[in-house]
Amino acid sequence: MTRKGRIIILNGIGSAGKSSIAKALQQIAATPWLHVAMDVFCEMLPLALQDGPEGFAYETRVEAGKPVVVIHEGPAGRRLIRGMRRAIRALAEEGNDLIVDDVLMGDARADYEAVLAGLTVHWVGVMAPLEVLEERERARGDRLIGTSRWQIDRVHAGQRYDLEVDTGRMTAMACAEAIKRRFGL
Repeated sequence: MTRKGRIIILNGIGSAGKSSIAKALQQIAATPWLHVAMDVFCEMLPLALQDGPEGFAYETRVEAGKPVVVIHEGPAGRRLIRGMRRAIRALAEEGNDLIVDDVLMGDARADYEAVLAGLTVHWVGVMAPLEVLEERERARGDRLIGTSRWQIDRVHAGQRYDLEVDTGRMTAMACAEAIKRRFGL
């Protein structure tokens, strides 16, 4: 019988550093860990659904003189993200250890908990101050400016974590080392 994989869910606002932490953790963990990125799943959508009402639509507003990007999830986007969570279960059932890089909002946590019931799951909150997130959005050049401003009050609201790391004060490698120590990886 195959050992079921362990799962680390990195939850944080876009540009918080989740992917960098996942890559650093892959380098230092004693055993192989797969990096499952929500962004990679979203890129599976046809281009027309990556910014459209059926997939994910992005609406830029101005609030208090600052841009805010509101993300609307359509039915195809919802199916994709729910399917991603079920794919994560399937990968873990086959014995793969997984680092999941996600942005949880709404009922996402409840869905994960139902889908991953019976598996070892560690929840890690990836934090950073808004000014750091906004600077990263500008520096990256591939992000809509204002996304982190919209997500800041939504992503961590009501979440419980086994560990929190702050990428505004720690490097990705320091965060990975903290995760490795905390969960004995």
